[in-house]
Amino acid sequence: MRAIRYHDEARLELVHEVGYYTAVSARLGERFDKAIQSAAKRAAEFPDLGSPYFHGTRRVFPKKFKFSVVYMTHEQEVFILAIAPFSRKPGYWRLRKNDG
Repeated sequence: MRAIRYHDEARLELVHEVGYYTAVSARLGERFDKAIQSAAKRAAEFPDLGSPYFHGTRRVFPKKFKFSVVYMTHEQEVFILAIAPFSRKPGYWRLRKNDG
């Protein structure tokens, strides 16, 4: 399995969304966090499994949440660019590729 590395802004998105769901319900926040971590782990174990996406990236989908985990595959790691809600403009994270 490849290492998982988050772009700083993707990490902030994760923290923000976990906080949002936790404010609704502690269990919901925990479920969201686990769903994202599980999706990231799937990407790290099977990097080609994710659906091809914009700008040479791939994405996997956490179960039961309208988000995608957008990532790039490097030789030794999966670099997560965004925890992207379906409602946000696609590709808003594209400049983050330059940081990875």
